[in-house]
Amino acid sequence: MKRTPTAEEREREAKKLRLLEELEDTWLPYLTPKDDEFYQQWQLKYPKLILREAGSVPEELHKEVQEAFLALRKHGCLFRDLVRVQGKDVLTPVSRILIGSPGCTYKYLNTRLFTVPWPEKGVDAKYNEAEIATACQTFLKLNEYLQIETLQALEELAAKDRDNIDVVPVCIGPDFPRVGLGYEGPDEVELRNRAAYNMTLLNFMDPQKMPYLKEEPYFGMGKMAVSWHHDENLVDRSAVAVYSYSCEGPEEEDSDDDPELEGRDPDTWHVGFKISWDIETPGLAIPLHQGDCYFMLDDLNATHQHCVLAGLPPRFSSTHRVAECSTGTLDYILQRCQLGLQNIRDEADNGDVSLKSLEPAVLKQGEDIHNEVEFEWLRQFWFQGNRYRKCTDFWCQPMTQLEEQWKKMEVVTNAVLCEVRREGLPEEQRREILSAILAPLTTRQNQRREWRARFFNVSFTALSEAGVLLFLFAR
Repeated sequence: MKRTPTAEEREREAKKLRLLEELEDTWLPYLTPKDDEFYQQWQLKYPKLILREAGSVPEELHKEVQEAFLALRKHGCLFRDLVRVQGKDVLTPVSRILIGSPGCTYKYLNTRLFTVPWPEKGVDAKYNEAEIATACQTFLKLNEYLQIETLQALEELAAKDRDNIDVVPVCIGPDFPRVGLGYEGPDEVELRNRAAYNMTLLNFMDPQKMPYLKEEPYFGMGKMAVSWHHDENLVDRSAVAVYSYSCEGPEEEDSDDDPELEGRDPDTWHVGFKISWDIETPGLAIPLHQGDCYFMLDDLNATHQHCVLAGLPPRFSSTHRVAECSTGTLDYILQRCQLGLQNIRDEADNGDVSLKSLEPAVLKQGEDIHNEVEFEWLRQFWFQGNRYRKCTDFWCQPMTQLEEQWKKMEVVTNAVLCEVRREGLPEEQRREILSAILAPLTTRQNQRREWRARFFNVSFTALSEAGVLLFLFAR
């Protein structure tokens, strides 16, 4: 069953088509560091984009982070995601793993990822390998470092805005004097919240092993590892920090200064930026070398789009973000389960239940939570197979608990339908109950058809490892 695109997706696709029609066979202009106006344009049109060159990052941190990347890859912890784009399943060219605060999730392109927890006080997470545990500790250390760097950049940006002067350098190398501005204004707490990264999405791709990569469609920048996008599911105006490791050997030379080469060097990884749907302002293609970091501050992620342009060597990145987790934590969904099951009065030995209330609003709430548990959590988790067990046992017990709660919700639904069919129930009350539960039950039926089609249409070998699938997908 084909999913109907959302209004936002239709609007985005319409804008893309209008832009391509307007361009016809021409390319929009873009700049690289070889262009004289590159840094001026960056300062004028992209002032909330900051680059920290590798030399400004502690050497010991570089070493630990790069070893952590390689350890996760060695232990098979990086996976290509099957995402949902305009009703179709698409396998990402980039392999990923989400590491972050225990119990948090991150949703993008209709796919929910579950964090492999980094170590936090009071959380007993076991890791399958000592190297995986060390890697998670390292990315927590990197996260703390990038939080400090981000906060300083935000303070500098706030000072610039307050003083109305152009003082924020967009590119900081190892010799740039780092002087904190000591901004202690009323927005200090808000600035800290915007840099309070609670997870990092790690990415890996070897372009030499990818038979096909899309060409960048607007500027002619070359092959893309990640298409133009805004990062999703983030706290409003929060920052994003990215550490890049492009596996360059010491013998490789930077060819960006080659006067014979037009545009960006195709052998070097770049991050591309453009103002969303703007055909007047030149885009930027910024080369990324081993250990470089860049930061998207304030509303840059909302007003601009970015892409990742593939180079020649394999590349890792660690993309730290403040995910909007109000409905995406384990604590949240367990509380929702408790709310959804509080209408049970008694439970018989055979599993049947009796209900406290037949109020339509109460019944609808229970069925809505039923759908949330099934489609936002259980099916999302098991559709990705046993990938998380390669790293940690953290999610095993919680998902088993959610399955048990879901089974009880199935029994509650059956009890509601039995009440609807019960002789002696006033006709008006019957209609009110049916009116309340019709929409969530219809949604459940349609979603189950869609997920069943996804399951049978996609060759995803890890799925067969999860015994719960036979229970869930048979419905």
